[in-house]
Amino acid sequence: MTVLLLLIPIALGLGTLGLTAFLWSLRAGQYDDIDGAEYRALHDE
Repeated sequence: MTVLLLLIPIALGLGTLGLTAFLWSLRAGQYDDIDGAEYRALHDE
């Protein structure tokens, strides 16, 4: 039972870290040009 007192805050912290990283990537514009990436990968110059 004492293990839960350790694992729950760790899980919440990792979840918050993942959500923060995802929101940062949205604001940084990582998902703006999804279609262009596939064309750049196929038609390498």
